[in-house]
Amino acid sequence: MQKTMAQRIKNTIAKVLICSVSLLLGSMTLSYAAVIPPHLPLSDYKADFNRYLTGEMDISNGGPPEFLPLVKEKYGDQLHVKPISSVYYYLFNVEKPPFDDVRVRQALALAVDRNIITDKVLGNGQKPAYDVVAPGTGGVYLKHPEYASWTQEQRNAKAKALLNAAGFNENNPLKLTLLYNTSESHKKIAIAASSIWRKNLGVEVILQNQESKTQNTSTVQGNFELTRYSWNADYNNATSFFEIFTSGNTNNHMRYQNKAFDQWALKADETNDPTDYQRAIDILNQDMPAIPVYYYTRVKLVKPYVKGVNIDWRGTIRTKDIYIIKNEINNKGLLYQALIVYLS
Repeated sequence: MQKTMAQRIKNTIAKVLICSVSLLLGSMTLSYAAVIPPHLPLSDYKADFNRYLTGEMDISNGGPPEFLPLVKEKYGDQLHVKPISSVYYYLFNVEKPPFDDVRVRQALALAVDRNIITDKVLGNGQKPAYDVVAPGTGGVYLKHPEYASWTQEQRNAKAKALLNAAGFNENNPLKLTLLYNTSESHKKIAIAASSIWRKNLGVEVILQNQESKTQNTSTVQGNFELTRYSWNADYNNATSFFEIFTSGNTNNHMRYQNKAFDQWALKADETNDPTDYQRAIDILNQDMPAIPVYYYTRVKLVKPYVKGVNIDWRGTIRTKDIYIIKNEINNKGLLYQALIVYLS
């Protein structure tokens, strides 16, 4: 079938637009439905925020945590904050004394004032974590341990009693080394946690910083007492968080073993019954092989003319769903719109 004049004109326009996009933005991947927006990798949150303000970027990570009050005040309608299935915690090496004593692990977990860390140190909408499964994962909301409803003063009192029972007091203070990987945020959290333990329990903490690869090696080899860690759910099910605590799992860097937990975690995976998940998490909350600190959020600033931005449970955004509705943004925006309209 011969092409009509209108079709030939459309094809010519499309070629011109595609060439123009290539010149302005570099190579891009096109689909039948839309243009995949280019990504600009930036590790500096301030630079990321500044580029967003100048219009160079349409979606930003929102800048450093200390910028959040300003962002909320001036750009609240562009701010997207979404809880995701990720947990930040500190792992114990349960084979190293005195962290082989559950009372010591429980005391340190109780004494962490999570609200100070989430509200004062971070301030990006993170929520205090009281167990190792992000709320709502797989549609399941597990009951937190009893201490989650206590005041911090009540937690501190119980923590002191546990340490005393384990043989630690003013005359024999607990000493530990907290390992974390290089990051300004991890450093701030580690300083806050160590200060809180010192104030509430008299614990003497040495902070040890290592570059990420080195810290990971130290963690895998068990060369730590307490180390920073986080876990992002691989799939939308609480089992994804349980697996690293099961006996023999390659990611069980704590060297933690509990046959009862293994059995309930396996059963929960088979039945997907919230009651079975609860039995498993109750065992972890009692044994405390890790200290849950906070649940992650994903923060994004999105220009008003950018639509289709949806943050899923993993914290990812499907670029295929993004589209632009403003007619006059800049050359980039006009070309996006022209191609999206034409290819739709």
